[in-house]
Amino acid sequence: MLRKDEEKMKRKEVEMGVLSNLEPRDVFHFFEEIAGIPHGSGNVGQISDYLVKFAEDRGLFCLQDELKNVIIVKEATPGYETEPTVILQGHMDMVAVKKPDCDINLRTEGLRLAVDGDFVYAEGTSLGGDDGIAVAYSLALLDSDTISHPRLEVIITVDEEVGMDGARGIDLSMLTGNRMVNLDSEDEGIFLTSCAGGARVKGILSFDTKEAEGFCCEIIVGGLQGGHSGCEIHKERGNSNCLLARVLRNVASTLPLQLAELKGGLADNAIPRETKAVLVFSGKEDRQRLDEMLKEAEKEIAEELGARDSGFCLEWRYGTSIEKKQVLSTEDTRKAAAYLWALPNGVQSMSQELPGLVETSLNLGILTYAEGCLTAEFSVRSSVESAKKALIDQLTAVTELAGGYCEVEGDYPGWKYRAVSPLRDKMIRVYREMYHADPKVEAIHAGLECGILGNKIADLDCVSIGPDMKDIHTTEETLSISSVKRVWEYLVRLLKLKDEEKRFYE
Repeated sequence: MLRKDEEKMKRKEVEMGVLSNLEPRDVFHFFEEIAGIPHGSGNVGQISDYLVKFAEDRGLFCLQDELKNVIIVKEATPGYETEPTVILQGHMDMVAVKKPDCDINLRTEGLRLAVDGDFVYAEGTSLGGDDGIAVAYSLALLDSDTISHPRLEVIITVDEEVGMDGARGIDLSMLTGNRMVNLDSEDEGIFLTSCAGGARVKGILSFDTKEAEGFCCEIIVGGLQGGHSGCEIHKERGNSNCLLARVLRNVASTLPLQLAELKGGLADNAIPRETKAVLVFSGKEDRQRLDEMLKEAEKEIAEELGARDSGFCLEWRYGTSIEKKQVLSTEDTRKAAAYLWALPNGVQSMSQELPGLVETSLNLGILTYAEGCLTAEFSVRSSVESAKKALIDQLTAVTELAGGYCEVEGDYPGWKYRAVSPLRDKMIRVYREMYHADPKVEAIHAGLECGILGNKIADLDCVSIGPDMKDIHTTEETLSISSVKRVWEYLVRLLKLKDEEKRFYE
C-alpha cells in the first residue's frame, strides 16, 4: 500500500539534512540523497542501484541494463489513462571536480551541500545540479500519491558527461511514449528544441625520453573561471591548457629547456582552469632569461584577457637543488610545444541562421605528458555535421604532421528542430497560463542526449527545460532554490493539464 504524502512529509521533517527546510521538500530531499552518493562519470554503480531500490520499494516497473542505465515506469493516475505518455529524461552522472585544497574523495564520498541565500552549492566541489536535479524531479513525481499525471516513463542514463555512452547503448524498445521532456537545461524560461552534435578527440604523440640532471622550474597557469565548453565557449574565457602551451612555445623556442611533466584540465567538456608544467634547465643564465620571459608573458596575457578572466595568474617556482628526471630532449620539447600551440581552440564559426548561436567549436579540455606520451583531449561540437567532421579532420592533420595520431570517441548526432511539435505547443500554453509571458524557444551549442534518443524513439517530440544553474562543471556551481520551485510547479501543471483542455488557454 502506498504511503500518503502527508506521512512522508512528517518523516522528512525530522530529518536533519542541509536542504530539509527548502521547498519543494520532496525534490530537495531526493537531491540531497543523490548528493550523498558518489556519482561522477564512470562511477555510477551506487547511484544506479539506488534508483533501482527506489523503484522496487514503491512497486514500480524498473529496468536496469548492463551499462547501469535505469528506466522506471509509473502508470497513469485515474482519469489520465488515455492521455499521451510523457517521457522524463536526464542523466545520473555528474562532472566531479574539486578545488586543490579539498579533502573529499569524489569516488568514495558524497558532497558537502550548503545554502547561501537563494543558492545551493557544494563546499569545495562541483554540485552536480547537472543533472542531479533532473533525477530529483523525476523521483519526486514518481514518489507522489497525489499528483495527477499520464503514464510516466523515466529514462535516467549514465555517463552523459563523457560522451553520452549511456544514451548510445540504451534499449528503449519497451517504451510506449514519444513525447519527452528532457530535464538537462540550466536556464529557466528557455525551451531548448535543438542542439549541436559532438565528439571527443584525443591527439597522441609519443617521444623517446632520457634521464637528465638540472634545476627544475614548475610553471602554473591558474586563477581562471573555466566553465562549460558548450554553454560558455563564446565568452572567450582563458583556457589554461592553451595559455600554458603559448608560454611553453615562447620559452622553449628560445631556451634549452626539457619537458618533464605536464598536466591540465579535468574533463574534455569543461574549460580548464589550471595547468602545470615542469621544465628542466642547466644554468643560472637560463634561469635569469626564463624569469624575464615569464614575467613578460604574464603581463601580456593578463592584458589580453582583461575583464573576461581577471583572475588569471602565471606562477613559477624553482627547485633548490639539481634533480634527475626523465625528460624530453630540447628538440622534442620544442616540437611538443609547437604542436600544442598550433592546435585550434574555441569558437570556429557562428550560426548564420540563428544570430548569437555558436555553430562550431572545440575545447582543449585535458592536457597530459608522462613517460614519453603527450595527449591533448578535445570536445568538438557543431550543429553542422560536415563542419564537425572537418574540424576533427583538421585536428587529425595537425597531429599527424607532428608525428602522432588521433582517436575519436563518443561521436553523437545533433538534435534537429521539429517544425510541428504538439508537446512544445502545450508547454508554451502552460507557460503562458502560469507566467503571462512567452518562454524563449532556442537552440543550444552544448550537447544533449535528445539527438541520440531521437534515433531510438520513433517520431520523438522533445523539449528540454530546467531551473537556473550557474557555473556548471566547476567548483563554483550553484543551483537556484526559487527556480527549482517554479520549474517543479510548472512540471506538475504540465502533467495535470489534459490535451483536451487546451482550448481554454489558446
